[in-house]
Amino acid sequence: MLYIYPNRVETLKLAFGAQIKEPRAKLTMCGRFILTSPGKDLAEHFGLLTEPELSPRYNIAPTTEVATIRLEPGSNSRRLTYLKWGLIPFWAKDTSIGSNLINARCETLSQKPAFRAAFKSRRCLIPANGFYEWMKTKERKQPYLIQMTNGSLFAFAGLWEHWEGQENVVLESCTIITTESNDFLRPIHDRMPVIISSKDYDSWLIPKVSGRDLLQPYPSSEMIYFPVNPRVNRAVYGNPDCVEPVFRAESDTESLSLID
Repeated sequence: MLYIYPNRVETLKLAFGAQIKEPRAKLTMCGRFILTSPGKDLAEHFGLLTEPELSPRYNIAPTTEVATIRLEPGSNSRRLTYLKWGLIPFWAKDTSIGSNLINARCETLSQKPAFRAAFKSRRCLIPANGFYEWMKTKERKQPYLIQMTNGSLFAFAGLWEHWEGQENVVLESCTIITTESNDFLRPIHDRMPVIISSKDYDSWLIPKVSGRDLLQPYPSSEMIYFPVNPRVNRAVYGNPDCVEPVFRAESDTESLSLID
């Protein structure tokens, strides 16, 4: 099994005998991610007052409910809550817009009406143990799992919204913020989720802090990626073998964008 580290790779051709081409397709949706750490680890990592109950998830897809970390109203205490992945702005007429707002580009947060208010006052962290990206091969889309070098828990930068519809229907939702890729991930794709360092969690969650300086590509030296079981291609498939490494990717690959 070959793991790709930033200080050991120039192109994926060196690793798999395949030259990576420039991205040709751009899909306006985020790649899926995993959250496998137990509740005890989340409570310790994020400083939660109570230990959440949750099961490992190996293929978290857009429009499903995802675990998020927010501040308790009126305090700086953090709590874990589940929100629908796909932001529904408070002013939306219905919920259909959410499927188009699963990502928010950091460069335009202050300009886009869908994200402007949430960026000012409704930020969250979205816990993860890794996220997927795909490369298109001659025969299939080959998924890669991207993680910290030690496989540890981390958090995406997110925004959340509170929407109220007819008949007192209430729905809270979120989106993942993206930025340009670091040098390590650029051969796969030119965008990546914003990852917030643990030392900056308060700075991101507290609305009084601008937070814009945190929306940077995560350091290449702390990341790793490797090809995994193609079964993860099916959004409804969530078994543990989604993260099983495979020995090599198919040849003659081209990158397929799953991060906007």
